[in-house]
Amino acid sequence: MREATILQKIKVRDPSGLEALMDIYVPYVSVIVWNILRDAMSPEDAEEVVSDVFLAAWNQSFDLRPGHVKGWLGAVARHKAKDKLRQTGQTLPLEDNVLDIPSSDHPSEDMERAEERRLVRQAVNSLAGEDREVFLRHYYYAQSIKEISLSMALNESTIKTKLRRGRMKLKEILTKEGATL
Repeated sequence: MREATILQKIKVRDPSGLEALMDIYVPYVSVIVWNILRDAMSPEDAEEVVSDVFLAAWNQSFDLRPGHVKGWLGAVARHKAKDKLRQTGQTLPLEDNVLDIPSSDHPSEDMERAEERRLVRQAVNSLAGEDREVFLRHYYYAQSIKEISLSMALNESTIKTKLRRGRMKLKEILTKEGATL
């Protein structure tokens, strides 16, 4: 079934549209959610978040456009997973593959990107604890400076300073490693 057809079925509240959407995208959404939650939550909690993502697709079908569904689901999955972490007071992880973005259709590009990800991961891991947390919250989990400020009980200027310091440190490390910026 074509994506446009699936979306049309969802918009008219035909459950077969949601089933078809899930058949295609559950593995993709599950990987994103599990990469974020795996050390902090049970598999059942991760499954609940995946279900919440598809419930959001059902309830917000007007936001879904053919050709943009995968990106929309990925963004919602990341946001719902980080919300689940926030509800439990967990910190945000940076595991070996949490920066892995689902690959392109070109294996040679994937290999180059894997090396770049390794360098970035190494650089991010070298940041001090609180600086690293601020950096991840802002650049990976897309939290605003205000959100980070509220959740970490730091003022906004401190967050901005930590972000600037993190960018400078990453640039220094990546340049030293020979990465092209």
